[in-house]
Amino acid sequence: MINVNKFVGLAAAAAILAATPALAADVKVGILGDITGPIEALAGPIVKAAQQAFSDVNAQGGILDGKLVVVTGDSACDPSVAGPAADKLVNTDQVVGIVGAFCTGATIGAATAAGIPGGVVMISPSATAPALTTLDDKDLVFRTAPSDAFQGVKLADLLIQKGIKSVALTYVNNDYGKGLADVFKATYTKEGGTISADVSHEDGKADYRAELGQLAAGGDKNLVIIAYASGSAHTILQQAVEAGDFTTYIGVDGVIGDDLLKGIDPAAVNGHLFATRAGAYTGDGAAAFDKNEAALKNDKGQYDTYVPQAYDAAFLLALAIEKNGKADRAGLSQALRDVATAPGEKILPGEWKKAVELIKAGKDIDYEGASGPAEFDKAGDVDGIIVEVDVQDGKFVEVGPVK
Repeated sequence: MINVNKFVGLAAAAAILAATPALAADVKVGILGDITGPIEALAGPIVKAAQQAFSDVNAQGGILDGKLVVVTGDSACDPSVAGPAADKLVNTDQVVGIVGAFCTGATIGAATAAGIPGGVVMISPSATAPALTTLDDKDLVFRTAPSDAFQGVKLADLLIQKGIKSVALTYVNNDYGKGLADVFKATYTKEGGTISADVSHEDGKADYRAELGQLAAGGDKNLVIIAYASGSAHTILQQAVEAGDFTTYIGVDGVIGDDLLKGIDPAAVNGHLFATRAGAYTGDGAAAFDKNEAALKNDKGQYDTYVPQAYDAAFLLALAIEKNGKADRAGLSQALRDVATAPGEKILPGEWKKAVELIKAGKDIDYEGASGPAEFDKAGDVDGIIVEVDVQDGKFVEVGPVK
């Protein structure tokens, strides 16, 4: 016998559910950071800046009427680690998009292993090697830091401006080191500079005295180190200072971190070590960031390397999800380009509530970030500013843009 009352009850329950608005669902995003490994000293502030951007979103009403939930993974600046870490974020945690990774090799490893196959947008705040430009990424991999094709040129310009016409060069043997070194060498020699010695090295060794012997053999007193502060750069600098063969040390973004200077005689580096890195924009976006996110500054009253770029990467990802109108990977790449590109009403760092109101009203927005206008080219790259950072009183201090 058919239980009429049972079916009546089910029908009534279904009607009630249909009439009840669906509860807003949280949106899960990932941060894939090189938290351990050779850029450990740089990673903490970068992660913190991305988390702050996501916190700003939640503090101003959340996203798609829900909240952002952040899952963090460690790619260790190692492609073999980045692949499984990305796979977890993409296929187990089911994130909609990812900020990261931080190193170029890790970014490419994560993208090829899981990000691209999973259709997940990845925005790196600090992967700078030119190899990322030519990656067949299905328009899924972006970066908010300028390519080393730009930094390499600016490093060469800076040396020529300082009257340094000859250097010995060592670089870590990976996508980042080789890519940056190649651009630097081509530009520097074209501008009249001489590379007296050119030695690649492997990261993670305890002793680089053999490499330093080759570098010093030409008699040069200027040493360019393209490597990582928490890895080979520290060991090379320490052993070079001990040997006393060089008087001027020149680095790039990867060497800028407190770990580089640990155990180093301050007299050997104060006024004798400088480096280049991506700098912060000086327009409205940078001013808004400086006003609203001063807590992200370090004890020197400055932003650590790639902090503005990390905030922008996270905020852009959130804007793209809101613009896409759904917690879905499909369409997110185009939505990212839409919120980052003129024309549209300007959105500055922290202006989440304003952005949501405009998006819901069907209006275009154009994000101007802490690190500059986020105008992605066809490869997902942006222009940027390269600044000089000197060691003064045992600390890295930004002194201004490289002209």
